[in-house]
Amino acid sequence: MSGAAHSGPPAVGSPTVGHRRIRVLVVEDSPVIQQLLSHVIGADPRLEVAGIASSGEQALRMIEKNAPDVVSLDIRLPGIDGFEVTSRIMRQTPLPIVVVASDVRDLDIPMRALQAGALAVVEKPGSMARADYQTVAHHLCTQLVIMSQVKVIRHRITARGARSYSAPGETPSPDGRLPEAAVTADGRVRRFRGLGLVASTGGPAALSKVLKELPAGFPLPVFVVQHMGAPFMEGFANWLGTVSPLPVQLGEAGVKPRPGTVYVAPGDRHMLVDNGAIGLSGDPAVCGQRPSGEVLFQSMARAYGASGIGVLLTGMGEDGARGLVDMHRVGAYTIAEHASTAVIHSMPGTAVRLGGAVEELPLDRVAGRLLQLTSDEKMAP
Repeated sequence: MSGAAHSGPPAVGSPTVGHRRIRVLVVEDSPVIQQLLSHVIGADPRLEVAGIASSGEQALRMIEKNAPDVVSLDIRLPGIDGFEVTSRIMRQTPLPIVVVASDVRDLDIPMRALQAGALAVVEKPGSMARADYQTVAHHLCTQLVIMSQVKVIRHRITARGARSYSAPGETPSPDGRLPEAAVTADGRVRRFRGLGLVASTGGPAALSKVLKELPAGFPLPVFVVQHMGAPFMEGFANWLGTVSPLPVQLGEAGVKPRPGTVYVAPGDRHMLVDNGAIGLSGDPAVCGQRPSGEVLFQSMARAYGASGIGVLLTGMGEDGARGLVDMHRVGAYTIAEHASTAVIHSMPGTAVRLGGAVEELPLDRVAGRLLQLTSDEKMAP
């Protein structure tokens, strides 16, 4: 996925576990699809099938016995569904889970599975007769390889995990107070005009947590880039709209962004802010991604200057990190998710390393900070 699915993700680490193939537990109730997935996985030199489960209950039993490195999970199963399977795996024996979806129009269950801890959603190959079979099959295998290397650890999130990063010459504010970068000389909160959120692997759960805590009437337009396969983007935006008090829609070229509305970058298109309107671009991928957080943040640096807020959440690779640096350089308020809560800390960690974050916060404190930054009664004119 990158939160859900990836388009050309960067390679991470060795393609195998030690000197052996990556072991995949296939959870799928259709015998025909079981055979197809076994063929797809077995044909990849990086992977091998560790076992096949026809139900969620059987999958839970086989995890202890077969010790897979990653789980390929169908979402429509007899008995307990993919959401419940994911929840139980994450409670009992946390493992990387890749949801394999056949119907990209109905994403409620896979999105809930991502919210429960699954790492990615990819399209099911379906049939060897389809024209793009090889592309879909290769993408599935690549996602299984990449996600197998994610260390799935359940962190205890505490306020102590937070750490503030101040601009050169600034003194970090005490915990609970706004850093100096957020206030004017007379002590009022700076006025902001746009918020950008960028995420990759683990992003749907992170984004839903942040957005569900922003109230209706939030005073800024919100721009979202989530790395995900193009077929899933409309369903992803619809799902976000069910968990957020704010209206959510796919970004459309020429639309004037409205406060209190969430605009999600559509599939396979960069989204940017240009001349007071949303722009879409088919330019080449940036950091291996289209849509790219780099493109969004760089456009926000130009469009909003010091009046922008950029938040870089969990994700693999470096997309968005240099864009956050660009926002920081023009005086925008920039936040990177802390390693204590990020499923993968690579994207926000790179931004911190490059000096692009005003502060680094655990996920459960991000929405609260955004509400502090946009509090009308404390805001400068």
